[in-house]
Amino acid sequence: MKKYLIYSLFLLAGTIQGQVQSYTNISYSIGFGIGDLGEYVGQPSFRGVAAEYNVMMTNNVGIGISAGWNVFYKEEDFATYTYENKSISGKQFRYSNNVPLLFKATYFFTEKDKVQPLASLGIGTIYTKRDTELGLYKVTQDAWNFCLAPEIGVLYYLNPQNAFSVSIKYFNGFQSGNELDESQNYFSLNLGFTF
Repeated sequence: MKKYLIYSLFLLAGTIQGQVQSYTNISYSIGFGIGDLGEYVGQPSFRGVAAEYNVMMTNNVGIGISAGWNVFYKEEDFATYTYENKSISGKQFRYSNNVPLLFKATYFFTEKDKVQPLASLGIGTIYTKRDTELGLYKVTQDAWNFCLAPEIGVLYYLNPQNAFSVSIKYFNGFQSGNELDESQNYFSLNLGFTF
């Protein structure tokens, strides 16, 4: 009986998957910090990746989930740095890891064509971990912030199932009461493949 139940579940899942249009997108993400994040690092992040899965509700509207990871990095010159009531001299290395986890809704301005412009809004959270290293010492700050992420982009279809994607997304991480209480905001340029 258990064997038939498992077979039935696989058959049902395959039937649902065959009837529901969905797509997955994997992107290379280049980040540009602004506000507090931009002041802390001040350089673009070429270390980023993003992934999303969407289900089409109508021909023009999809809903789904999205996750990403951008690592910002900067090396500061030899100097004396003060944190709280301590001062230390040396070279400073700054890292900021940003991981957004979002639910998103996407609107496609045309039905599937060779070129398909889109706009979306993601709502969720962004985890930020900031490490400041100086010699043997390291200061770590982290926070979970509420996040809104509007996005505009375009899909360029190679065939009915596969497309290249280009988009610009703004991650607005609101202030939190954690030790890293400033809002963490950045833009990302995403170059990806949809299948």
